[in-house]
Amino acid sequence: MADNLFVTGVEPRSGKSAIVLGLMQLLLRDIQKVAFFRPIINSSESSAKDHDINLVLNQFNLDMRYSETFSFTMQKAREMINQGQHEALLEKILNDFSSLQSRFDFILCEGTDFLGSDPAFEFDINADIAANLGCPVLLVCNAQKKTQEEIVASSLLTIESFEDKGLDILAAVINRVEDVDGTNMVEELRQKIRCPECFPIYVIPEEPKLGKPTVSDVVKWLDARVLYGGDMLSNLVDTYVIAAMQLGNFLNYIERGSLVITPGDRSDIILGSLASRLSTNYPDISGILLTGGLDPSESVRKLIEGWVGAPIPILIAEGHTYKTARILYDLYGRIEPGDQNKIQSALRVFEEHVDLPELRTKLVAAKPTTVTPKMFEFSLILKAKAKKQHIVLPEGTGERIMRAADILLRRGVVDLTLLGKESDIRTKMSQLNLELDGVRIVEPGKSENYEDYVNTYYELRKHKGIREEDARDRMLDPTFYSTMMVHKGHADGMVSGSITTTQQTIRPAFEIIKTRPGSSIVSSVFFMCLKDRVLVYGDCAVNPNPTAEELAEIALSSAETAQLFGIEPRIAMLSYSTGDSGKGLDVEKVIKATAIAHERAPHLLLEGPLQYDAAVDIEVAHTKMPDSAVAGRATVFIFPDLNTGNNTYKAVQRSAQAVAIGPVLQGLNKPINDLSRGCTVPDIVNTVAITAIQAQAVKKG
Repeated sequence: MADNLFVTGVEPRSGKSAIVLGLMQLLLRDIQKVAFFRPIINSSESSAKDHDINLVLNQFNLDMRYSETFSFTMQKAREMINQGQHEALLEKILNDFSSLQSRFDFILCEGTDFLGSDPAFEFDINADIAANLGCPVLLVCNAQKKTQEEIVASSLLTIESFEDKGLDILAAVINRVEDVDGTNMVEELRQKIRCPECFPIYVIPEEPKLGKPTVSDVVKWLDARVLYGGDMLSNLVDTYVIAAMQLGNFLNYIERGSLVITPGDRSDIILGSLASRLSTNYPDISGILLTGGLDPSESVRKLIEGWVGAPIPILIAEGHTYKTARILYDLYGRIEPGDQNKIQSALRVFEEHVDLPELRTKLVAAKPTTVTPKMFEFSLILKAKAKKQHIVLPEGTGERIMRAADILLRRGVVDLTLLGKESDIRTKMSQLNLELDGVRIVEPGKSENYEDYVNTYYELRKHKGIREEDARDRMLDPTFYSTMMVHKGHADGMVSGSITTTQQTIRPAFEIIKTRPGSSIVSSVFFMCLKDRVLVYGDCAVNPNPTAEELAEIALSSAETAQLFGIEPRIAMLSYSTGDSGKGLDVEKVIKATAIAHERAPHLLLEGPLQYDAAVDIEVAHTKMPDSAVAGRATVFIFPDLNTGNNTYKAVQRSAQAVAIGPVLQGLNKPINDLSRGCTVPDIVNTVAITAIQAQAVKKG
């Protein structure tokens, strides 16, 4: 079951707060501990509470502090993004969300209100947040004051825009529909969307009690004073009528639910409005708003007070008539905390027009199908910290290595050993203004373990003609020494390669660590961090021309690695042929490898041969392999040889500006991982975290 849901619209006043109420009630029927989270709220004042948060917390008595229900105000979020701090914004939201996940079984998230002047900005930030939180999305489309043609067009644009962002749509709600046949509208929309059966579409009609403001709302917006009729503030306001003409003409303009706006010294309008409320020949107005801060004359007040209770509420506002009217035209109906009439109406409408069993089933079945780069990076750190491991970095004097070590130690991700001459490392630390509290520094030739490591290596390799003096030389090499640390259990994993080749990094592993039981080869994967997802590419670094049996093993190892890091494996065995569209020895090898992998792991979603476009593009997949559970949705891509894999990962890395993390080695008894010589500090941090997670898995068995 999904443990979260993101509710968002793309227009203001879509009525999503009513949808949130219905969803929260639905969730609380089955789940004991549900949290409510709005990553970005519109309130700009620290003292002003967000309306929807206040509504949900009060109605459902959630065990949450207000301060933990949001991360940023819209103003602060804009400032951070304009200052290039988009990553910091997402990381704070992910941290806050993760903190709630540790305490609650489900988190219902709500997007921004689209009340600003830049809806494109809000659309992008909502989609970005939903993707990085790993939330399926429930879309709320605003149908208010639109024709069926307009509703279908705007709903289709909304749905396709979120699909293009790679988000999983759980359901769509077309809300506030007026005078439109919902069945015909949904049928027309289903004919136009890409996947008409992928998610349900619900239509909820306009409910006047929810969409229109009450006289009480007017009081709050204007900070008005209630002169009479305080027990009738729940009257709905349908329209505003500014009374500037003579009484006889003014009465022709009042409608049912009108709020009459007039200066406080217009006794004729006041008395005429009150009289209209008592007359069966005129529609019932909702109230009178007196402007200019002017109280009615004493004689008029005496007349009103002589009635047995004023028939309508009468309010006084300080501003002049034009200013007051301008403010009121921006007023819209909201469901206020404690207003049980509106709350219960909202819940009733939701339950009447949403198929609750169907939606509950969709929630149970929903789970994220993509992992974004930020989600992936954040999860790496969390998983590595959960059970801290000891990682050795043989290139201890490198600036990038030392800066990465500083980050890892400050965040408490791993315990670290740096190899190198201690005086050199300490001097470099001082120059870089790094403290590296808790780091262990080892100079191989002066280590207390040096002799033991020499003897161990000699015993392991003497059958290959290695002499004892060769073993001594090997153990002076930082990469060989650190690999021996892992072999002996003095470290849990090793990361190297920022200044050495892949061959120099992995050769000691082949000689000392060796392959784990059940693995005949060591292979590798790259985690390809694209803009909106993380894919797994294998093997792009180790095996030049694997056999069909080896290719099958690479596929199974890559699936296991993907699963270890939270990526659901849907494996595409790549070729220049999709299905039986092509022939040749290379295609036959992929067909055979696919069959072997299926036989060894029938539970895995695995398809081959597939061309890359059919593996990654859902529309191409519908044409070339429409019944495949993998085509168009692949997350793990297995290349037929090193030439293809290495060139492809580099092409994607450069052309799509993707971050490639790896190569991550798989098939070894203990984790050893390689860095690119062009690696950045974040690359090193991520690779160390990956190595730590692999070490956790090794210990777990």
